[in-house]
Amino acid sequence: METKLILDGCRALLSIVFLIYASWSDFKTREVSNTIWILFAPSTFILTFLQILVYEPLQLTFYGISFAITTAFAVILFYSGGFGGADAKAFMCLALALPFYPKNLLTPLFRVSPISQRFFPLTVFSNSVLLAALTAVYMLLRNVFWRQKTGEKLFEGHEDESFGRKLLVLITGYKVPFEKLREKWHLYPLEDIETAEDELKRKLIVVPKDEGREAILERLTNAIKTGKVQNAVWASPGLPMLIFITVGLFMALFVGDIVWIFVSFLLG
Repeated sequence: METKLILDGCRALLSIVFLIYASWSDFKTREVSNTIWILFAPSTFILTFLQILVYEPLQLTFYGISFAITTAFAVILFYSGGFGGADAKAFMCLALALPFYPKNLLTPLFRVSPISQRFFPLTVFSNSVLLAALTAVYMLLRNVFWRQKTGEKLFEGHEDESFGRKLLVLITGYKVPFEKLREKWHLYPLEDIETAEDELKRKLIVVPKDEGREAILERLTNAIKTGKVQNAVWASPGLPMLIFITVGLFMALFVGDIVWIFVSFLLG
């Protein structure tokens, strides 16, 4: 039993360390070296495979199923645009490291859910998505308070934009002074300028990217100089999903499956 605890501890610790480093790298540079996954995947696979083979050989089938489902899930989300490449790799590595909740090592604040028992990475996923969704509530409230405080229109100059695009921008970004957007590298513009019939037209961006950021800032600068755009523009802090995945892992290990807890509470 002591050896199992050590192996569980090593797998959990390695997962935490690798994900914290990957999150830090993603936040600082918006890039995650493949070296992280090259080290993460085989080291934890060896530990997990040997532990299951020696102590619970009947679980090998479930190990394979857990990895296959998690990988399929991650790949589908990646190709559908819901995940970045690093996010998908993080979940595949988690499926190799912690396919099941390490119940011999830890006991969550709430009981282990059936999903965590067999597909622990999916619990991490649901927790991380929930955390990311909470930022949307923060963005919405921040924008409401900004509207009340300044008395200005949120979407002045964007009257022709669809309701859906406005809603996405409303829950993923907020208005900031243009100078702050230019100075803060972690802020991404959520609006751009395009020329239509020799006139400058503002347009909203629902998927901010590193590529082209400087060109967008230059166009916004010119638009501000001509008076087409006022000082406040839409921007997004662009927090990497890996941060939410890492926090979601901590919550899954020490608190439990948040969605399962909530559903169980509602159902009594």
